[in-house]
Amino acid sequence: MSLDPATRERIQTLLSEHRVVLFMKGTRQQPMCGFSAAATNTLNELLDDYHTVNVLEDQAIREGIKIFGEWPTIPQLYVEGELVGGSDIIRQMYTSGELHSLFGAAPPDRTPPEITITDKAAEMIRQGTADAQGVVIHLEIGPDFSAGFQLAPAGDFDIVAESNGLTIHFDPASAQRAKGIVIDWVSTVQGEGLSLKFPGAQQVHDMSVQELRQRLADGNLTLVDVRPAAARAMLPPLPEARILEDEGYDAFAALPKDTPIAFVCQRGISSRGVAERFASHGFSQVFNVEGGMEACSG
Repeated sequence: MSLDPATRERIQTLLSEHRVVLFMKGTRQQPMCGFSAAATNTLNELLDDYHTVNVLEDQAIREGIKIFGEWPTIPQLYVEGELVGGSDIIRQMYTSGELHSLFGAAPPDRTPPEITITDKAAEMIRQGTADAQGVVIHLEIGPDFSAGFQLAPAGDFDIVAESNGLTIHFDPASAQRAKGIVIDWVSTVQGEGLSLKFPGAQQVHDMSVQELRQRLADGNLTLVDVRPAAARAMLPPLPEARILEDEGYDAFAALPKDTPIAFVCQRGISSRGVAERFASHGFSQVFNVEGGMEACSG
């Protein structure tokens, strides 16, 4: 299949104007698929600035870039006009340190973090992995301190930490963020599961709708609506609310750590997860609005 000359020229112009170009679904601030999110998360660890092209907004580029680089999937990373690969290759190169070298960054610190796995968490992990063969436990911790466990084969460049007779595998950035964490097993109204507590993590406090309205009236509270656009269309945000999706996580993470900040979602469930990330950052006055916007509109 041949590539339209005009589309080829557009792609070549993009590559000549920018040293690092990521063709992706969505934007750096709002990736629209898991693979694109994984690619931007990795690049964000090493680069303050790089160019992204949202292929969802340009069908010619979306199909043309697959022909241009003879690479069938999105995202695609180009550096100095050369195709590097997709999200899996980007991640592999980051873990091995090749991506650091490519961008002139210092090699990753491979010191295993000191972690603690509680007895209850260790018991539940052993039960959950008793039949797993050929895989190990990986823990990925993002820049916003969101965390995810998965079972996958061990990688040649994994950083491995041990506690309570168990081993946990990390990529370089996650290993740095994992220093001093406690992995526990907790029961909440949302269910049971593994939980991470970071050094310096603060407590998340519940806030009633009545207290929310009073604090907003007094002007001493930052309210953050964490809902996606579809949910906000169903129940419009409060006038005082700032929108996480619009401003981005980093804008709020840069606030002074003693800022009183409350999070709200539709029912008060997903907002708690965001609140816990800010508490992990060391924010000392973090609140979750009980019942969410449904309670506020009642």
